[in-house]
Amino acid sequence: MRRRPNLPSYKGSKLTYVIIGLLALLEAISTTAQAIFLARAITFLFQGSTVSDVTLEIVYFFIAFMLRQLFSSLQQHTAEIFADLLGKNLRKRLVEAYFHHGQLFSRAYGTGHLVTLAIEGIKHVKDYIELAIPRMIRVFFVPSVIVIYIFTLDKIAAGILIASIPIIILFMILLGLAAQKMADRQYETYQRLANHFIDSLKGLETLAYLGQSMMHGKRINRVNKQYRKATNKTLRIAFLSSFALDFFTSLAIAFVAVSLGFRLIDGFITLLPALTILILAPEYFLPIRQLGNDYHATLDGQIALRNIEQMIDKRSKQQTKQIDHTYMWHPESKITLQNIDVRLDQHTILNDISLTWSGSGAIGIVGLSGAGKSTFIDTLAGFIHPTNGKIFIDHHETNTLKQDAWLEQIAYIPQNPYIFPTTLANNIRFYEPEATDDDVKKIIKQIDLQSFVKTLPRGIHEPIGEGGRTLSGGQEQRIAIARALLSKRPIILFDEPTAHLDIETEYELKRFMLSLFKDKLVFFATHRMHWMNHMDYIIVLENGKLVEEGTLHKLMQRQGIFHHILTTAEHGGI
Repeated sequence: MRRRPNLPSYKGSKLTYVIIGLLALLEAISTTAQAIFLARAITFLFQGSTVSDVTLEIVYFFIAFMLRQLFSSLQQHTAEIFADLLGKNLRKRLVEAYFHHGQLFSRAYGTGHLVTLAIEGIKHVKDYIELAIPRMIRVFFVPSVIVIYIFTLDKIAAGILIASIPIIILFMILLGLAAQKMADRQYETYQRLANHFIDSLKGLETLAYLGQSMMHGKRINRVNKQYRKATNKTLRIAFLSSFALDFFTSLAIAFVAVSLGFRLIDGFITLLPALTILILAPEYFLPIRQLGNDYHATLDGQIALRNIEQMIDKRSKQQTKQIDHTYMWHPESKITLQNIDVRLDQHTILNDISLTWSGSGAIGIVGLSGAGKSTFIDTLAGFIHPTNGKIFIDHHETNTLKQDAWLEQIAYIPQNPYIFPTTLANNIRFYEPEATDDDVKKIIKQIDLQSFVKTLPRGIHEPIGEGGRTLSGGQEQRIAIARALLSKRPIILFDEPTAHLDIETEYELKRFMLSLFKDKLVFFATHRMHWMNHMDYIIVLENGKLVEEGTLHKLMQRQGIFHHILTTAEHGGI
């Protein structure tokens, strides 16, 4: 059985619980006082008193009633403030965890699930906190105060109320577990639906081009039906548990009423205490019923909180060893990766990777799909923190490359470069924001983008990206190359930079990309094997392990895994 999530530690949480606890205690006292004065007024009127004789009881009843509502509202308001602060804190920590693990989170959980969790999930958590905290604290204080007072009036009635609680709790647990199981299935289906939808949006143009949009729509509809069925099953369990809870609490109140009625007839108890107990009995069960009903109303929040806490807990607890902020990579510099592991959940993406390289040079990273090429590049780019292992930059030892001193040395060119919604010049100036327009124009001429710039009404100051001029894949890649050229950074990381380009565009860009290699340290991950002719050294990954390394000539002589990959590629296998 999965454990229910605990509320995360947060500054001010203890104070919140204390304040709500005190307010719940005052609410319990007000509720009891309300019942006492109401019972007194009714009893005195029944015994022949006039309305004017019970005016004081009626006034006290309304005062107790108003205080009860005030204390209840203050509890809710305190919980809402805490839920709002907690929601902001959880969203911040979730985003930090995402950036800590980088693309591993997207691969493990799916982009749709992460987006849904950060938006809808946090909202559900806030709803859960707003309802759960006051209800759980009220369940402890209100019934306790009421049953203690009833015990002073009649021990039998108090005994019936106390004895009914274990039975109610037992049925709540049994039905709650069933509801939790159904809700887990519902949430998993919802997660799959969210990922399906996001993936469909990403590939909508491709699906339409291949004529598969209608078929994919049917798949989404099938997942949607599964989610609807899971939701209906969860609702059935929720309705059943609510009915069972109402039934047993009503039965317990009926037992108390019958017991009081018989003893009232026999003269063992008078009207005033009997009526007071009868008024208080529903109030005794009210917080329990509210908590039971809210449990089902907040299941999504409980599951979302558990998922968020699990993701946040995956952050490495290791102390980051900092590189000197004045460090600069130079021709004699050396980088050493020592027994690097990258894991998420039970999945090992990189396993015991060791590599040493000095100075400049081009290092090719090859392997079949899923071998760990992108994860290797992301680790070098500081997007992913290694789970185990050490990294040495010259004499500096560290356990992660997510450090300003290292990041200022690298330029990163991914498969799909991000184009910012700003001007063409500002996009190219990404690494060098102080570069002049003349500097940008020189780079544009160098990468043969002049003909495109001439078509723009504002030239290099034309807005591009979202809301601006759209670009082709080749133009986006040219801009990424221009960023690296303008930056003059000594280390360049390529992550499948031509994977989505056609062969003609790739060969057109190749000479510009090769111009980046001069006097630089280059890590080039690709499955296009013709690039290996330009590499000084090649490492081969398989299932996250470094299985071969060496020059192109040595690897071809060895006729191992690299030779097999190259031969397969030449025959169109990859």
